[in-house]
This record gives sequence, structure tokens and C-alpha cells, in this order.
Amino acid sequence: MDFSKKYDISVYLTEEQLNKRIAEIGAQITEKYRGQSVYLICILKGSIFFTTELAKRIDLPMTMDFMSVSSYGSGTESSGDVKIKKDLEHSIEGENVIIIEDIIDSGNTLSRLSKLLAKRNPKSLTICTLLDKPERRVVDDVNVDYVGFVIPDKCSILPVRFCFPHSWWSLQVLPCCRGCVPVRG
Repeated sequence: MDFSKKYDISVYLTEEQLNKRIAEIGAQITEKYRGQSVYLICILKGSIFFTTELAKRIDLPMTMDFMSVSSYGSGTESSGDVKIKKDLEHSIEGENVIIIEDIIDSGNTLSRLSKLLAKRNPKSLTICTLLDKPERRVVDDVNVDYVGFVIPDKCSILPVRFCFPHSWWSLQVLPCCRGCVPVRG
């Protein structure tokens, strides 16, 4: 289905903007953990493309694992209850863990997930997101260490699993709908 005909969709971030910022984050992670390894936790399904692009730009030994968690169900507002649909396959004890998300808004899911993962005794636990909506934050214990882009609350970025369930965009461009003002530069 061509969503651009049915919805007002435009390019919010170009491929060049995405590649540049992901490379910068990869360099920051590489520098911070130089001489160590990192354990990337990709939060499925939304962050899969971001995680793979970021992993290519981290020049360190790494492990990549996947979790599927949800606090949304089929709606667009977080319920506050976190459901783990797929857990990690390996222990994170003693690892430099980086949780990778596509977008953070209320912070409910990451607040609860961070507490759960901290109980598993990682060496360090940090959070990385491609997109951050701090205006929507309803918890104060989510500290995002690596942010690709801060976006306004009114901006509805695709891929949005709530608007078009199971439809995903690649990271060639990041489309948006409902009147977003594209990031320049």
C-alpha cells in the first residue's frame, strides 16, 4: 500500500542526516568503551534497522541480542505495564550493555526495562535512541545516554507501529506525517 497517497507524508530526516548522526553515535560509543566489548540489546521490532546501522559503526567487539517488550498493546498510548514477549538469549552479567530503541516518548517501557536489566548485574547499562520526545516523558528515571535526534511531541514519525502495524521503513529516509517540520542541516 502506498501510504503517501492516503496520508500527508513527507521526509523528516534524509539519508545523509541519518548516516551522519549514526556515525557520530558509533564513534562516541567506540571512544567510551575503547579496549572493551559492548552488548547491544535491540528492542524489537522498531529499532532493528537503527541497531544494525549503528552496529556497523561501532569499532569494538560486540554481542547483539534482542528483546521484544511492549507497554502499548494495540493502542498509541503507553499503558505503563511492560510485557516481555521475547527475552535475551544470554546473560548480561558483567557486560557493557547498551539498550537500543527507535523512539522514546513517555519512558514507561524503558524505566521498567532498565530496572529489570540492572538486576541482571551488567557492568554498565546505557540507553541509546534514534529519536527522543522528551516533552512526552512521564518518568524521571530514564537517562538517555545517546540521542540521535530530539523531535517535537507533535511530530508523528514513521515507522510508527501504531499507525501501520507491521509495516516498516528502512533507514534510507525517515518519513513523517501530520505536519512535522523537517530537521535541517
